[in-house]
Order: sequence, then C-alpha cells, then structure tokens
Amino acid sequence: MPKEIEKTEKKETEKKKTKPKIKKETEKKKQESKPKTLKENKGNKDKEKTADKKLQDINKDKIEKPEEKKEEPRIEKRKEKRERIGVLNIYTTFNNTIMNLTDLSGKSIAKFGGGQSTKQDRLKANPTIAMFVSQRIAEEARDNGITGFYVKIRAKTGQNNPGPGAHAAIKSLTRAGFRILSIMDTTRVPRGGPKKKGGRRGRRP
Repeated sequence: MPKEIEKTEKKETEKKKTKPKIKKETEKKKQESKPKTLKENKGNKDKEKTADKKLQDINKDKIEKPEEKKEEPRIEKRKEKRERIGVLNIYTTFNNTIMNLTDLSGKSIAKFGGGQSTKQDRLKANPTIAMFVSQRIAEEARDNGITGFYVKIRAKTGQNNPGPGAHAAIKSLTRAGFRILSIMDTTRVPRGGPKKKGGRRGRRP
C-alpha cells in the first residue's frame, strides 16, 4: 500500500509541473487573439501614414524630375555658304576701261576706271591698267560677299571689237577665284544713226 501511495504522489507532482507550461502557451494565444489596445493601434496607423508619405514624396520627385534623356552626340551640320551673284558692266574703248559692279537689282556697289590707276591718258586703255581696275573691283566684291558675276561688255557704238582691257579684266577676275556665269556683249548698234564725222568731202589726210 505505501508503494501505491508514493506513485500517485509522484504523478500529481508531475502534473503540477506540466500545467504551468500549458497555461503560458494558452495565455500567449489569448493575448494574440485579444483586440489590440488603442496605443498599439495608433502606433500602427502612424507607421502606415509615414510609409504613405514616403511613397507620395517619391512619386512627386519622379513627376518633378523627369527621367533625364541621354544626350545624343550632335552632328554639326556645316552651313552651306549662299552664293551672292553680281553684275559686272565693263565699258572698254581704245581710250579707257571703266568697270561698274552692281547687284542683280541694278544697285551700284563699286565703280572704277583706268584714270584711278594711272595719271597718263595714253595708258588708260592698257590691259595692265585694266587688271589693276579689276583687282580693286574684286576687293569690293569680296567685302560684299559676291562670289560670281554676270559680265556685260560694252564697246563704243558702231565699233565691232571691244577695247584691249576687256579680256585682261575677265582673266584677272577668274584668277582671283570668282565664277564667271556668262559674258554678254551689249554694244549698241546704230540703225541709220547720226551723221558720220568727216564732213561733206570726207576725211582728208
């Protein structure tokens, strides 16, 4: 009998030891199942608000700062120089060479003659003097951005051939790098015309 009593006492003590563990586990489950207190709820709401604010700030930054596009390397296009063309009127006789540069509308840009390059009258129609005159015309043309010419040659009325300075002037302009687009003879032709000089009995030696 005393042995049986000892066994029952041991079993009761073991049961008492295991009971508090079970109680602790059940208490934890109850706490989890219990509704949260006001303080805990407030804390969770504050966390949610801060998270929402952060998301809004990120979205604003994206809207305010659009994605920077990668700058593609720019290929610089060379501007094509527009050609400005002028009209060059050359009046050549056996006594003088006069050159007048105008734009296409007829507005005079520069005018030079043989008398501005030499003081001797007999050299005014000389080809070398015509070259000096054309060089001065070329300088004025460059200053005004002219790159080409329409050339109009005019000789004395009734004269079949132009003076000696016309050919030399055109040659010097081509050497200076100007384009000669066309050469036109604008010598006036008399149709009947005025009375020729020489008098009634003609020219006598």
